[in-house]
Amino acid sequence: MMKSGILFVLLLFYLNMNAQVLFDSQSNANPSNWYIVDDVVMGGRSKGQFEITEEGHTKFYGKVSLENNGGFSSIRYGIPKTQVKPEQSIKVLLKGDGNRYQFRVKNQRNQYYSYIATFETNGNWQTCEFQLKNLYPTFRGRRLDLPNFSHNSLEEITFLIGNKKSQEFELVISKIDLLD
Repeated sequence: MMKSGILFVLLLFYLNMNAQVLFDSQSNANPSNWYIVDDVVMGGRSKGQFEITEEGHTKFYGKVSLENNGGFSSIRYGIPKTQVKPEQSIKVLLKGDGNRYQFRVKNQRNQYYSYIATFETNGNWQTCEFQLKNLYPTFRGRRLDLPNFSHNSLEEITFLIGNKKSQEFELVISKIDLLD
């Protein structure tokens, strides 16, 4: 039993050594890198907000409204251009509220479309892992006829809620790592 425990700890240490930290609430909880984009850019009435909690986590919360053809709220995290390979994964430590969200990336900040994956939250702290090459391109909720993510850089990470219903939401983000 003791040997397997030591091997487990060594495995965790090894896995963390092969990670590049993109965001860690305990060391770089700078609010100026985060910003909200809601459906108000298209006339909607959703209202997302964020704050840095006492623990240093980024809390994204608010209400999605379907009024005026609305239906989404998002929080974006701008990162310096980061070299990646499509085979790499991004691991996120977060705590959701039981709602479904989208994880999105852009290889260029000004690109009109994003590469996405959806994920479910369960009300507890959880780790979600997204392999870049499995993220597919979308624009305004429609899948594009383009290949999945195949680029060598990232400049933006986004979390979006848009489940075609009015709802309150809260998503707490603690850490984002790029894995080899």
